[in-house]
Amino acid sequence: MAAQKPSIPAGTRDFSPAEMIRRNYIFDTIRRVFQQCGFQPLETPATENLSTLLGKYGEEGDKLLFKILNSGDFLSKVSPEEISGNDSNKLSAKICERGLRYDLTVPFARYVVQHQGEISFPFRRYQIQPVWRADRPQKGRYREFYQCDVDVIGSRSLLNEVELVGIVERVFKALGISVTLKLNNRKILYGIAETIGHADRMTEITAAIDKLEKIGLDKVNDELCERGISGEAIGKLQPILALAGSNREKLSKLSSVISTSGTGSKGIGEMTAILDYVEKLGIALPLEIDLSLARGLNYYTGAIFEVKANDFAIGSICGGGRYDDLTGIFGLSDTSGVGISFGADRIYDVMVGLDLFPAETMQSTKVFFVNFGGEAELAALQLISRLRDRGISAEIYPEAARMKKQMEYANRRVIPYTALIGDDELTARQVTLKDMTSGEQTRVPFADFPEKFS
Repeated sequence: MAAQKPSIPAGTRDFSPAEMIRRNYIFDTIRRVFQQCGFQPLETPATENLSTLLGKYGEEGDKLLFKILNSGDFLSKVSPEEISGNDSNKLSAKICERGLRYDLTVPFARYVVQHQGEISFPFRRYQIQPVWRADRPQKGRYREFYQCDVDVIGSRSLLNEVELVGIVERVFKALGISVTLKLNNRKILYGIAETIGHADRMTEITAAIDKLEKIGLDKVNDELCERGISGEAIGKLQPILALAGSNREKLSKLSSVISTSGTGSKGIGEMTAILDYVEKLGIALPLEIDLSLARGLNYYTGAIFEVKANDFAIGSICGGGRYDDLTGIFGLSDTSGVGISFGADRIYDVMVGLDLFPAETMQSTKVFFVNFGGEAELAALQLISRLRDRGISAEIYPEAARMKKQMEYANRRVIPYTALIGDDELTARQVTLKDMTSGEQTRVPFADFPEKFS
């Protein structure tokens, strides 16, 4: 019987060394910006109690949670009737107590409540870790993927939103990606729902209009109808979704449409203040107010953000918003926060698609020594040690194999410099250094060799 070909679960990926070098370039760039802006690192476990996760992401989000079977005999406390019944939610509640984290924000809120006595507020943290969603795998959508989150919790100041806009500008400028930041406010969405007579159905309305770009206006209207929103209310919604013009013009028109909603007017005031700060600070990042932007997560209460690549067709590559009482679910009320999450995997796809990675990111080793064996091998090892002491990456082929084989290895690894110490070089105590890009060769004394790369 032939051995079964190994595989990995759908929606997950292996990352080759070349891919990891590029991914680390993204992580390092994002991390550097986060640290420059005064944020502190944090990590939380891959698994959380389901009681922590359930009910935080909306009905559709709950369905995408990966649940973990209890250890041991997970059926011991379940009756035969429950096993044979059709209520999968009730059954899973009895046999699963934990799940893989769906995002980094809810675990962060849990951490803040659990460690509130140790934290200085406002708490500025960043977190770069994988998350899991039982979604249908497709281009740009994976079941396991990395998020790079930055949040401020314990402050209601709109300066925090402005800081996030600045971080978005810095990150994507450093990565070389042209983007547009789309903005909306959940208070405005509530004001819209209130104005059309369905304030009590805001969650359903926002969940539908959040799909506008993906499925189109007609299908959004169909979904609203299926959700029980009246035809009259859907009719009132159309001109709001079709608002055009500059950001200021949109806010001006919207202000008159939802003027009877106090909450909606407050949202417009917040958006106006953010735009004022951005303009006065000279932030050049393109901003667009998009009233169809709703972001389906239930915990958002104020400003919401989404970033799209301008030159590459893919979903949002960054998103977030203000959440006023996420920690209240865990017992710490009146602690507002705001954050944004960079989707490293989609950013990677954009950078590969647009060929944005610098050539030097593929170089894990700078100097490769051909192995001639004997005393030449020892001399090479001594020079390698001196190079590494100076922070210069260097390696030697582990065996005195054929020259052609060793040079092919260096070429496949895209190593920029090859060093040769043969008999002549050993006698003269010199290295023949070859630039693999230009083909130029020079002789460098052993004593001066490390300085060649300073």
